[in-house]
Amino acid sequence: MKAQILATTAAAALLSACTTAPGGEMDPIADAAVDAAVSIPKGTGYFATESTLPFKTPDFREISDEDYLPAFEQAMAIQKAEVAAIKANPAAPTFENTIVALEKSGRMLSRVSAVFGIYTGSNTNDRLKEIDTEISPALTAHYDSINLDPALFARVKAVYDNRAAMTMTPEDAALLEDTYADMVHSGALLTDAQRDRVKAINGELSRLTTEAGQAFANAMADQPVFFDTREELAGLSEADIQAAADRAAENGQPGKFALALQNTTQQPLLPNMSNRAAREKLFMASYHRADGTTDIDTRALIAQIAKLRAEKAALFGAPDWATYAMWDRMAEKPKTALDFMEQMVPPLAATQRREAAILNEAIRADGFDFEVKPWDWYRYSNRIKAEQYELDQDAMMEYFQLDKVLEDGVFYMAEKLYGLTFERRSDIPTWHPDVWTYTVFDRDGSELGLFYFDPFQRPSKRGGAWMGNLVEQTKLWGTKPVIYNVLNITKAPEGEVQLATYDNVETIFHEFGHALHGFFADQRYESLSGTNTARDFVEYPSQVHEMWAVWPEVLRNYAKHYETGETIPQAMIDKIDAASKFNQGYDFGETLEAALLDMKWAALSPAEAAALDTPEKVDAFERNALEELGLEVDLVPPRYRSTYFNHIFSSPTGYSAGYYSYLWTQMLDHDSRKWFRDNGGLTRENGDHYRATVLSRGGTMDYFTMFQNFAGRRPDVTPMLQALGLVAGDASAESGVSDDGGAMGSTTGN
Repeated sequence: MKAQILATTAAAALLSACTTAPGGEMDPIADAAVDAAVSIPKGTGYFATESTLPFKTPDFREISDEDYLPAFEQAMAIQKAEVAAIKANPAAPTFENTIVALEKSGRMLSRVSAVFGIYTGSNTNDRLKEIDTEISPALTAHYDSINLDPALFARVKAVYDNRAAMTMTPEDAALLEDTYADMVHSGALLTDAQRDRVKAINGELSRLTTEAGQAFANAMADQPVFFDTREELAGLSEADIQAAADRAAENGQPGKFALALQNTTQQPLLPNMSNRAAREKLFMASYHRADGTTDIDTRALIAQIAKLRAEKAALFGAPDWATYAMWDRMAEKPKTALDFMEQMVPPLAATQRREAAILNEAIRADGFDFEVKPWDWYRYSNRIKAEQYELDQDAMMEYFQLDKVLEDGVFYMAEKLYGLTFERRSDIPTWHPDVWTYTVFDRDGSELGLFYFDPFQRPSKRGGAWMGNLVEQTKLWGTKPVIYNVLNITKAPEGEVQLATYDNVETIFHEFGHALHGFFADQRYESLSGTNTARDFVEYPSQVHEMWAVWPEVLRNYAKHYETGETIPQAMIDKIDAASKFNQGYDFGETLEAALLDMKWAALSPAEAAALDTPEKVDAFERNALEELGLEVDLVPPRYRSTYFNHIFSSPTGYSAGYYSYLWTQMLDHDSRKWFRDNGGLTRENGDHYRATVLSRGGTMDYFTMFQNFAGRRPDVTPMLQALGLVAGDASAESGVSDDGGAMGSTTGN
């Protein structure tokens, strides 16, 4: 039931549901409907029935843009009838006829949402954006009609109140607790007037956040930065310059050069650009992309979102949105998350000042008299890394051929730790020609699931990297997981070998960690399955899998020079480890600042949020919030400014009051890395233990208990602070093992 309160179409892809049981026999909902004379309508079109392809994966060849609206409408009507049948059942409420029946409802809606979500995220178009704008409020209203239905809640509450007298499995108990708690959190215990206002707010939030998400995407995709001459792009590769020329021509300015913006504040091409004025131009275009400097201005949108969230929280008696939103998190309370982050501020601020001084020395050594600015930071920090640690990023790339990173690196790691094997498929249709497909086999040789890999950047794809499910694992319906990883790697020109940066490599390992969390799901109920966990837990399994990217045995298997076949020198990896602690003032600082900025927005009272009634006041609020942090925010701006902070403003909930999760899960990650090192590293015994205690547990138990079952103790922040170089100590006990902060990925994605 937990997933059923999510209102965005991307989140809706996680919903659980079914209308007929495996094999075609009648579903208990349908039986109840017959008894209660409630008619369940039949869907039509592609989404009305399960796919006949392997693993029930969608047949993308059979789906057109015009299929979605009628399918969404039919699917919502079917689920409403299924819920009506539950309410009309004359039998007394039981776990099976109420809680499980509700868990089974809405299967067609799940199928539509899953496919729509992958297209709107990774291969969208104007028509899909129009549909998203139209359907998001309708979906919100649909879920509200279920979660805020007094008659349905009365049945759920009757089962919940009788739980002490019931015989249930631990997973049954978790489903019952979650179903009841989710409905209460949705507003089931509010007055009629309060529920009506919650419904209205939810509808507005759905509309506004969808609009904000599209504005963020447009601000990135539709606003390339134009340059007049090749000289301005000095330092970039010929391939990058040619791509910039092609992009300018595509945008109606032949003869010029256009660089596309990436989703974060910092831009990946800046370190290579030797023209300082051009660096500043690119950076400032990124920094100001949606704040009214151009015709895209999201300030009024995000202020209205903050106002509605604060009002909604107040209806539930919460002082602010953060308190309301964090009810089911591992950290539970805003103070826990804030105390955790604020303890890092003093050493981080000192690190920022110390590293800025080092960079200024490097600038003066070059004969310049300017002070380091954000658009200079990575150029000079990379140079210092190259000189002090002899770390050449371009030379490193030559050892990271993309297909080998995935098949000889990630898949090799999965075989050694968990006994998995993989088979490339060419017979499964995909949503884009660039997508790779694999069958995943379990340790006993049985089919575990289907994996899609969508690696390349394109204009129709949103920024970042993420994992998702097209089909969720559930024993209730006998389905196995169909999982995708989406990234944004710049595609090599036709005929050239596709290489990857070291950051790309970490992201691939990271996102596959999410995939493993989904593949190892072993739940009866879909809403508790796999990655359906707390926001501040879900990034943990993905982050810990980054450690294997530089594990010596794994490296030797995949990191081979694309021309010579030579294995990457261990000395180069040792330099990565040594260099990882340098530049944490920026790398870690920009993320901590974004997380604290998120909490500032989420901590607004209704009156404070209402006072942000002009764009200028939004600017002032952000500036004051950042200055209060005590960090060098002019030197190190947050990873996302408020005006393009997609994670926290592009869905009714999303990562709002939750961006700290990337840091919280880093704590769990680095502590777990220490456990793996202390217990022998890359072994099947260790992998099977992690699978049994964490990866297979889904959302079925307390997260601190889950971690203790794995590590034998409560989590400790010290290994994280040591790994980041913020406190003294050595978190890398073995040569060649990197403990850097890593790429903090996303939806699981960043």
